[in-house]
Amino acid sequence: MQRISHWVNNKVVIGTSGRTGKVFNPATGEQQAEVDLASVAEVDAVIAKSKAAFPEWRATGMSRRAEIMFRTRELLDANRKELATFLTLEHGKVPSDALGEIARGIENIEFACGIPALMKGGYSEQASGGVDVYSIRQPLGVVAGITPFNFPAMVPMWMFANAIMCGNTFILKPSEKDPSASMFIADLLRQAGLPDGVFNVLHGDKEAVDRLLVHPDIQSVSFVGSTPIAKYVYETGTKNGKRVQALGGAKNHMLVLPDADLDMAADAAVSAAYGSAGERCMAISVVLAVDTIADALIEKLKTRVPNIKVGPGTDPSAEMGPLISREHRDKVASYINNAAGEGATVVINGTDKAKDAGFFLNPSLIDNVKPGMKCYDEEIFGPVLTVMRVKSYAEGLKTINDNEFGNGTAIFTRDGGVARQFQYDVQVGMVGVNVPIPVPVSYYSFGGWKASLFGDQHMYGPEGINFFTRGKVVTSRWPDPRTSAVDLGFPTNR
Repeated sequence: MQRISHWVNNKVVIGTSGRTGKVFNPATGEQQAEVDLASVAEVDAVIAKSKAAFPEWRATGMSRRAEIMFRTRELLDANRKELATFLTLEHGKVPSDALGEIARGIENIEFACGIPALMKGGYSEQASGGVDVYSIRQPLGVVAGITPFNFPAMVPMWMFANAIMCGNTFILKPSEKDPSASMFIADLLRQAGLPDGVFNVLHGDKEAVDRLLVHPDIQSVSFVGSTPIAKYVYETGTKNGKRVQALGGAKNHMLVLPDADLDMAADAAVSAAYGSAGERCMAISVVLAVDTIADALIEKLKTRVPNIKVGPGTDPSAEMGPLISREHRDKVASYINNAAGEGATVVINGTDKAKDAGFFLNPSLIDNVKPGMKCYDEEIFGPVLTVMRVKSYAEGLKTINDNEFGNGTAIFTRDGGVARQFQYDVQVGMVGVNVPIPVPVSYYSFGGWKASLFGDQHMYGPEGINFFTRGKVVTSRWPDPRTSAVDLGFPTNR
């Protein structure tokens, strides 16, 4: 059976802990590989390699760093299909989904190629007599990224591109459920000319994560995952003196107003709810339909959902693949099976006629959902779209703002004034106007509010540069030595 090991100093390093995890093919349900799980000693050894590589990498000119990142971009572009194959085999993504993930990841690589401009500081000449003041940004040191199973190529690119271009060395701890994409990317970075130790991949479970969170040589931690774990990562990391950005879960609402184009809204809701089998934090999981158009919208959804072709990524006609594991599939199914008992209406039950082999679950549609029901209150993270009926725009807005999560949201309307008021009032970090999945482009930053984000810096883009650097201000004077004298007064600029 295939063995997936660590990547340290630009080569594969076999694990020594004696512990391994199982890697499945979600489309068949069969184990296809085992991945080494790092011990504390192995984590410490990788951190030491990263720390040793930091001084030389920090001293490397920004133009040289940019050259390496440009080469990385070209290698990723040339190897998109091979990288997508790993996403299909270990995550279950259909090719269109896998290639889309890679494309969005490459956008972050392209942003990082501009590091000479992104790291520019400011300069003020003659701030005082013969005194100049200027600001610079410097890297932190060894930084770590802990990434989720649902985007094993894109989310690491959110983190490492800016981190290493800012002059840090980076340790990636990917999900042990689909670890091969990170190894493939690591080898592309090697081919691009990245020096030994600048980018290392450490596979592991909670033992490895906990060590990264407390090790004194780790300067910052980036995390994407569920809210309980994000909170744990944030509290543990900050308690140990680290910068932490920890993105948590979501319950994204799409408010559909009576003046909206209902066909467009239905297409958008289906696309945003069931893409990636619903396993994404930006999935639309709740449609808030104003009463006067709710029945019509439900009818349009009912005609679209059964047409979704569910199947393995090896089937060119498949539009939606399996879930990541048997346990997760069964958990998602439990929300559907319990919904009717809570008073909701199961319009389409995805547990009916689900495939026997693999971790497949057909799309589900649930109407008349209300707060207090588990299928509303909890993040399902699967191919389930729920509909809540609201009396007005005001009730819809209040429902969104009352929810504990604040990751993404959308409004569908033809009224520009209402849309502008919505983006002004809604308490959510990423807002779409007639756009169901408002993931920011790479030159903005990604992150939610409330229980969807722990920390004060969003992921990638300009805030990513700020997160992976710290500012320094230099006040400089080159006076005539003959003017030097002792002066114990408080320094002023006039």
